Amino acid sequence: MHGEYKVPGGKLVVVDFDVVDGVIRSPRVAGDFFLEPDEALADIDQALDGLAAASDAKTIAAAVAAGLRPDAVLLGFSPEAIAVAVRRALTDATSWSNYEWEVVHDPAVSPRVHLALDEVLAARVGDGRRKPTLRFWEWDESAVVIGSFQSVKNEVDPEGAERNGFDVVRRISGGGAMMMERGNVVTYSLYVPAELVQGMSFADSYAFLDDWVLQGLRGLGIEATYQPLNDIASPLGKIGGAAQKRLGSGGVLHHVTMAYDLDNEKMLEVLRIGREKISDKGIASAAKRVDPLRSQTGLSRAAIIESLIQTFVSLYGATRGTVAADELAEAEALAESKFATEEWLYRVP
Repeated sequence: MHGEYKVPGGKLVVVDFDVVDGVIRSPRVAGDFFLEPDEALADIDQALDGLAAASDAKTIAAAVAAGLRPDAVLLGFSPEAIAVAVRRALTDATSWSNYEWEVVHDPAVSPRVHLALDEVLAARVGDGRRKPTLRFWEWDESAVVIGSFQSVKNEVDPEGAERNGFDVVRRISGGGAMMMERGNVVTYSLYVPAELVQGMSFADSYAFLDDWVLQGLRGLGIEATYQPLNDIASPLGKIGGAAQKRLGSGGVLHHVTMAYDLDNEKMLEVLRIGREKISDKGIASAAKRVDPLRSQTGLSRAAIIESLIQTFVSLYGATRGTVAADELAEAEALAESKFATEEWLYRVP
């Protein structure tokens, strides 16, 4: 068995072992990490030897941690990272380099069609009808996009939304409401096979799938970091958030919205939850503007998106593509039959 795991922001962990009668045997851990003292590597191998191959990541990490000598220092990796590498070996996980990637940056469609495209394209990647894909969204309408399990009345002020020209739509992934003002957000979706995140917990997969964009933001001069469970932040505050949905087809949808420019005063008029979230933050004026991507880079939104695309292309050899006509037609039909319906929007009133 062979498994690899690149720690987001850290080092590569590689494990090789045999499975004999359902037990891990002759494990060998390697990688470009740092470990002191040298003898601690043998401690890790010994801790893995004899574990049941059916052990979950939590059990594996606990065994490694317990087996380390007290003075061991791990830099660039952790017992949890070793556990992920082991689980990926046991589940035939793949890596980014196993796939041909496509990048899509098409003209704007309606918010409901964007949400429908997420479902359609993730399903097609899952069943093998589309290459794994990164898609950037374009906006010519504003919308509040609420999470799959959120209450409309708890999240959105209908009068404020209407007054400021925001439609209200519900996505298929969980997480919180996002105020998507046209021209003021950078939103993208990753559609990947489940095998790419095989052996990872949801928390691990968020960090893993966000790592490329952190590299892209750092290339723009932003000190971007991942903040569990699903935030992308900088020293100046939160930049954006991620959400994820795993489909029965074997596809995984991972989408992220980052603020290019955000008007806090407008947010307070549109989102009910926004008032509670900043009530204890000591914000002197709700009119303050938070625009991390614009203020930290001095670049246009279009230039930021193009730079992020170039980062992805350079990392994974992706090619430019587009949403096919039949994919768009399927998404438009799904938008009409599902995402535009009262039943879907108010499934949690």
